[in-house]
Amino acid sequence: MTHITFHMHSSLDPAGVFAVLTDFSSARPEQWPSIDAEHFVVHDRGPNWAEVTEGTEAAWERSRYDWDASAGRVVITTHESKVFGEGGGWVFDLSPEGDGTRIDVELTRVPKTFGQKAIAALLPLVGPSSFKRSFAGPLKAA
Repeated sequence: MTHITFHMHSSLDPAGVFAVLTDFSSARPEQWPSIDAEHFVVHDRGPNWAEVTEGTEAAWERSRYDWDASAGRVVITTHESKVFGEGGGWVFDLSPEGDGTRIDVELTRVPKTFGQKAIAALLPLVGPSSFKRSFAGPLKAA
C-alpha cells in the first residue's frame, strides 16, 4: 500500500473549496484539467455523496465521494481504476487559514500488479508536486 500526504493553501474560503470538490455538474470537466467530458459520468448521488467515474482515457476512476460540510471533509473511495484497481482513495480536510483555506490531502493506493506497484513506488517522489499543480487551478491554490 502507498500512502502520501501533503497540504496546500487556497485563496478560497473553506466553503468555496468544499463547493469545488463536490460540484458534479456538467461544468466539472471544464474546472478540472484531469477530467475530460468523455470520462465523466455521475452514476448516482445523494445529499452528501456521489458515485462518479472521472478522469481521462489514460487514467480514470470510478469512486464514491462522501462529504461532511460541517467537518470540512471530503472522502473519496476508489471502486475501480484503470491504473490501480479498487481500494484506496483520497481524503481532503479543509480548515480556515489566513485569508483562505489549508487543504490537507491524503492519498492511498493499493497496487496489486507489478506495473501498479512500480507506479505506486513513484508516487511519494512525484505525486505531491504533480497533484498540487493539477489542483492549483480548480482550488485556487498557491
